[in-house]
Amino acid sequence: MSLHAMQDNSAHTGELRIDVRSGENQIPIRDAKVQISYTGEPDNIIEEVSTSDMGETDEITLNTPPVEYSLEPGNVQPYSEYNLTISAEGFETVVISGVEMLEGVLSVQNIQLTPFNNQPDTDRVVIGPHTLYGEYPPKIPEAEVKPVNETGEIVLSRVVVPEYVVVHDGPPSDSSAKDYYVRYRDYIKNVASSEIYATWPEDTIRANILAIMSFTLNRVYTEWYRNKGYNFTITSSTAYDHKWIRDRNIFNTISAITDELFGNFLSRPNVKQPILTQYCDGKRVSCPNWMSQWGSKSLGDEGYDAIGIIRYYYGDNMYINIAEDISGIPSSWPGYNLEIGSSGSKVLQMQEQLNKISTSYPAIPQIVADGIYGRNTANAVRIFQRTFGLPQTGVVDYPTWYKISEIYVGVSRIAELV
Repeated sequence: MSLHAMQDNSAHTGELRIDVRSGENQIPIRDAKVQISYTGEPDNIIEEVSTSDMGETDEITLNTPPVEYSLEPGNVQPYSEYNLTISAEGFETVVISGVEMLEGVLSVQNIQLTPFNNQPDTDRVVIGPHTLYGEYPPKIPEAEVKPVNETGEIVLSRVVVPEYVVVHDGPPSDSSAKDYYVRYRDYIKNVASSEIYATWPEDTIRANILAIMSFTLNRVYTEWYRNKGYNFTITSSTAYDHKWIRDRNIFNTISAITDELFGNFLSRPNVKQPILTQYCDGKRVSCPNWMSQWGSKSLGDEGYDAIGIIRYYYGDNMYINIAEDISGIPSSWPGYNLEIGSSGSKVLQMQEQLNKISTSYPAIPQIVADGIYGRNTANAVRIFQRTFGLPQTGVVDYPTWYKISEIYVGVSRIAELV
């Protein structure tokens, strides 16, 4: 039976939301038209929606295979695939093929449209198969700690989470592959959405995201590729690094956990650099002494927490650390939640940033920037959280603080260091 036929007779569904912004200034694009079709039948439009003042569509319910297919390894594709065609007046059209949908999971497709100067054009993006389903080269083993006396010598004095990483979209030696500047947080969400399933236990997802973060920060900290003469941070090749897919959709479960863990990495005692935590799927590829993705899923089912899963594979002396600094963020996390009754310079700075954001996202109300966290500030924070998919608490916690900072940087076109 074809996937299309299976879906038409299926009660299994997931949700999709499309967020459309200008690639020039991150301002949301109103009244962008989005057409949705099955990837196998691109001319058969099954949904057509438009974006709101916030540049977003409503959540759209689409058919998927049963969730069970993503909970055990097998030969049946566990996700459905859709095509999106996004168009807006004055911008190039974007066509994305292969948007992945899992049962019971909200998937978010972020789109940046490019204004056209002379004649309109179409940008076509193909999202390749998920690494747990498609065929990709296995990871070439490396030492998890880089010796300082070899190429890849440590050059940074401390662990810093970068605002951006430069992703080489191919193996290191492929000079024809393009380099992309990608926000670090978005890079982690992209890789995790490409390499694990968002239907897995939350602590399994946490363990895998921690491994992805630590691996990535090892590349940053050791300037591994730059010391080899390349002008990028990391590659999209699974033989060398992790699978990153340009403009792929992000699963909301994975996005939320990445925001929760932002700034973390894995350490061993007396080792300054983040550990290069390598892993494999554990079914098609075996990797003793590395984490098995399917094995981590089984441990999550058994009730292991994230650090328990990490230590099961990497040893009992592995622990979770946090970066000393975050580059490119206007001001670092104050170390405590901001809520009604809070006051001071951190509250003032957050209020000023929210007011700047509200110029591009008018649903977020302007507030008095007085350094006092009152009910109006809490309401503006709650609307911000709703807009960007965070829990609507009205409290500026760790994920909310850095999401405000991230959006502020985007709308104001600055990236000052702490």
